[in-house]
Amino acid sequence: MADEIRVGDVGTIFRVTIKEGTSAVDISTATTKQIILEKPDGTNLEKDTLFYTDGTDGIIQYTTVANDLSTEGIWKIQGYVVLSGGSWHSTIESFEVYGNL
Repeated sequence: MADEIRVGDVGTIFRVTIKEGTSAVDISTATTKQIILEKPDGTNLEKDTLFYTDGTDGIIQYTTVANDLSTEGIWKIQGYVVLSGGSWHSTIESFEVYGNL
């Protein structure tokens, strides 16, 4: 993530690690890979992701496009993957989106 995220930013990269306990889960065979972004008003954006490397490190990433970061305030982020053996969510984290002049 960038140090400071602003409304309307395009190209901001979000990375999330899927873990079981303290260990990253090998998600290289995931059939679903998403990052869920919760806006300050509580509505969600579900975005399909790519692997950061090859998935064995448990990391997925999403790069923002136009209209993704449309509201200033405190947002939440969580990763979600589906594998043949089950589905997993990452820890929920928060970040702030700042306004512009």
